[in-house]
Amino acid sequence: MDIFGIKALLISALIFIPFEHLFHERPQKTFRKGLGVDLIYVLFNGFIIKVAIVLIAAYTLDVAAIVVPQSMMRAVGGQPVWLQVAEIILITDIGVYWAHRAFHKIPALWRFHAVHHGIEELDWLGAFHSHPVDAIATKAISLTPIFFLGFSEASIAAFSVIYFWHTLLVHSNLRVPFGPLKWLIASPQFHRWHHANQREAYDKNFAGQLPLLDMVFGTYNATGNKVPEKYGVDDPIPSSYFGQVGYPLVPSSKRSKRSVARTEA
Repeated sequence: MDIFGIKALLISALIFIPFEHLFHERPQKTFRKGLGVDLIYVLFNGFIIKVAIVLIAAYTLDVAAIVVPQSMMRAVGGQPVWLQVAEIILITDIGVYWAHRAFHKIPALWRFHAVHHGIEELDWLGAFHSHPVDAIATKAISLTPIFFLGFSEASIAAFSVIYFWHTLLVHSNLRVPFGPLKWLIASPQFHRWHHANQREAYDKNFAGQLPLLDMVFGTYNATGNKVPEKYGVDDPIPSSYFGQVGYPLVPSSKRSKRSVARTEA
C-alpha cells in the first residue's frame, strides 16, 4: 500500500510539470521557491490525512449504524454511481465552502489557513501545502455527511479520484480556458484569484469545485482573464515545514495589516 502517496506524486509530476512548462499562466521555474517543503507536505500530510479519514469514516459509520434507518442508507447507496458522485460533489463542496470561509473569517483559524496562503509561487504542488489542522478539519466537515448517509464505496472511490485530480488542476500554473464551464466547475483561474495577494481577492472564491456556491452566497470574484500580480500573505510565515506547522501556535503580539483586514472584512 502506498501510504505516503509516492506513486500518485510521481504520476502527477509526469503530467503537470511538462504541461505547466508548455502552457503556464506565468513564467515560473520547476525548481521554484518552497519546492522542498511542499514535497514534505506531500509525504507527511498525505499519511496523516489518510489516517484521519479512516478514523472519521469508522466513527461515523458506527454512529450511522445506530441512528440512520437502514432503509435510507440502502436507498442512498443503491442509486446509480454517477448520481451518487454528483450528490457527493455537491454535499462535500458545501462543507468545504463553509469550512474554508470560517478559516478566513475567524482569526484563530486564519493562522492555520495562512500557511496554505503563504505559497508565493503557485503550482500543482500547492494542493498539498496545508496545515494538518486545516486539512483534517475541512475533511471532517465535508466527508462526515457522506459516510453518515451511506453512499457506496464505489461512488466514494470515484469521487476521491475526481477530487484529487481537480484539486491539483485548480492549484496548477496552467492557463486553461474553461469557457462557459467556468460557471459550473472551478478552474485554475477561479482558484488562483483566491490566492492572490490583492485586496479585491480577499475572502472570495471559497468553493473547491462548484463556483455556483460563491455566486449563491455572494463571494464570487469575476476576474475575466486577469492574472494576479502576486500570491502569498504579508504575515511572516516560516520557510520550514516544522516552522509552518508550529506557526499558528506561536503567540503574535502584532498581526499584519493584511491579516487583520482578511478576518475583519
